[in-house]
Amino acid sequence: MNTFNDSVLAALTLISSLDPALWAIVLRSLAVSALACLVAYGLGVLLGAWLAVARFAGRGAVLLVLNTLLALPSVVVGLLVYLLLSRTGPLGFLGWLFSFKAMVMAQAILVLPVVTALTRQVVEDVERQHGEQWASLGAGPWVRSLLLAWDERLALLTIAVAAFGRAVSEVGAVMIVGGNIDGFTRVMTTTIALETSKGDLPLALGLGLVLLAVVLLLNLLLAGLRLWAERRHAHPMKPQALEGLRS
Repeated sequence: MNTFNDSVLAALTLISSLDPALWAIVLRSLAVSALACLVAYGLGVLLGAWLAVARFAGRGAVLLVLNTLLALPSVVVGLLVYLLLSRTGPLGFLGWLFSFKAMVMAQAILVLPVVTALTRQVVEDVERQHGEQWASLGAGPWVRSLLLAWDERLALLTIAVAAFGRAVSEVGAVMIVGGNIDGFTRVMTTTIALETSKGDLPLALGLGLVLLAVVLLLNLLLAGLRLWAERRHAHPMKPQALEGLRS
């Protein structure tokens, strides 16, 4: 009896049969990561774009700390959020510990430095090329940062995919602050770790395959958008076509 082959077949059966337990975990995991990335992306893009054009005392130290946070282990983030949300912590009154909200908070904090640092680098590179032109027109730091970020929106979409991949694939933070409670806070990564230790390989493998498929689909969509943008720039509309559209 081949354990590997049997596990793969059983995992594919769970996926294709729309097993309720498996897909409930998948949907919960996607919801947590999507909400966390939405919060972190909104804050991170604004902060990163501003850091790219702003000049102030101590900026180098801020960037050093920001780049250091890129390597922050997820278990450390989980520990910090746990201390904040614990009964004796400063945010204990919220009652979020071992809940969906706690996991969203932990993942948002985890991916915020990623979004901020990558956005800052992308916008700063464009700032060196076109920043003086916008400044000569009277645009302040905030206006320039927003205009440059919009100009590099496809690159920022790549950052969004990277942030989501970081969030959906981490295990330490959500396990600490969520508690891995069946039916409430159990997500794909924590379930894979738990079920593998229990010997339930089909469920663990099935969730792993779904996780890989989700990340692959996002990257395929992003590649399609980039290809569409490249073709659009390579074949600009002719003046006659523009006149036809105006009429």
